[in-house]
Amino acid sequence: MSLLVAIRGWSPDPWVARFRAAAAPRPVIDAREAFDPATIHYAAVWKPEPGQLARLPNLRAIFNLGAGVDALTGDGTLPDVPLCRIVNPDLTARMTEYVVLQCLMHLRQVEAYRRLQAEARWEPIDQPAATDVRVGIMGLGVLGQDAAEVLKRLGFRVAGWSRSSKAVLGVEIFAGEAALDAFLARTDILVVLLPLTPETRGILNGGLFARLARDGVLGGPVLVNAGRGGLQVEADILASLNDGTLKAASLDVFETEPLPASSPLWKHPKVILTPHVAADSTPEALVEVVLANIALHEREGRLNDVVDRRAGY
Repeated sequence: MSLLVAIRGWSPDPWVARFRAAAAPRPVIDAREAFDPATIHYAAVWKPEPGQLARLPNLRAIFNLGAGVDALTGDGTLPDVPLCRIVNPDLTARMTEYVVLQCLMHLRQVEAYRRLQAEARWEPIDQPAATDVRVGIMGLGVLGQDAAEVLKRLGFRVAGWSRSSKAVLGVEIFAGEAALDAFLARTDILVVLLPLTPETRGILNGGLFARLARDGVLGGPVLVNAGRGGLQVEADILASLNDGTLKAASLDVFETEPLPASSPLWKHPKVILTPHVAADSTPEALVEVVLANIALHEREGRLNDVVDRRAGY
């Protein structure tokens, strides 16, 4: 049964090569080549062209090659077959590395020291302990829970917020819209790992930033968004940085990607910017996950990590 590999925004070549090496003798089709749509039974994709998968009459399952599935769920022509997300230790570890790195950079005043270095100024800055800093994680799926565990071990005072209640040992849990204000009011560093859904689109706005803690040892709240670009209102982020509502921001995702060169975020002194690489895993790590899921489906008729399309994750 053939597997189609359809990728936009990344180089498809290493993915196609890895799938072909690992899946043999299963046919692996590069979506850039000519092929018979009727021969395709599975698709491994990242941001495929809208409508592309609708042209596959015998498709049995879709495997998204990244953490976010909004590019697929936003396609009204998507076939009514199971859509699976990637859950993999490598991807999870990379996201946790990014979140921890950003929290530590803000804790240890790395950007301030870089500015002092550029001026050749020896000027120690008072630095609080991690135990004095309250991190709040919005989104407590696999990625959020792992990041919470590591931050907690480093001494940060960690809380989490999600739509439904979760249980994470040693982490204060807030659940639902009614608990959001209390969660924000105790948060110095806001880490966002939410999926993008109609309910979460634009949630990172000026009104939310104004509800973050104002009494923290960092001198103001910090935003870390490694979730989805559609969660944030970038005009509000800029305004909040400029008026002091936010002290700083670490952003890996953006409303428009690639981020236009004209965006003020590129050169803003209070922004740490990365090009959507927080959990940038490799074909070597993820191809085996997809193939194992296909084997499970062919052997037992079931799949792991199926997305609830109504919820959007």
